[in-house]
Amino acid sequence: MGKVIAVCTSPAKGTQKTEAEEGIFIEEFGIEGDAHAGKWHRQVSLLSYDKIEEFRKKGADVENGSFGENLVVKGIDFSSLSVGTRLYCNDVILEMTQIGKECHHGCAIFRKMGDCIMPREGVFARVIRGGRIKAGDEMTVG
Repeated sequence: MGKVIAVCTSPAKGTQKTEAEEGIFIEEFGIEGDAHAGKWHRQVSLLSYDKIEEFRKKGADVENGSFGENLVVKGIDFSSLSVGTRLYCNDVILEMTQIGKECHHGCAIFRKMGDCIMPREGVFARVIRGGRIKAGDEMTVG
């Protein structure tokens, strides 16, 4: 079981996301108001809080949302799960569709640190059932 540490959104692609009070997850679309929402397989991005903390210990000055992630969750190692895994949080059901991604050129984190964890630790999901998620909510793997 995991705990949601942050919900982050951004109005434009290619920008750092900022923390929101809560996310409204729309079935087969994504998070209301987030630039990555749409009818595709990468509606929501997730990153493990524990992996972010490991990266911070290497000297990275990163905030929640710095990697473009929508959900920061403590206690779940997303990269160890497989595509098709379902994640449950309140009424929301997410289904993992992709593990990792190619880092876009000019990534500020990679330029500064010589590394970025999103390509190997970040995962993507589509919204199977909508609802609301906020920091402090519990997430389970099914």
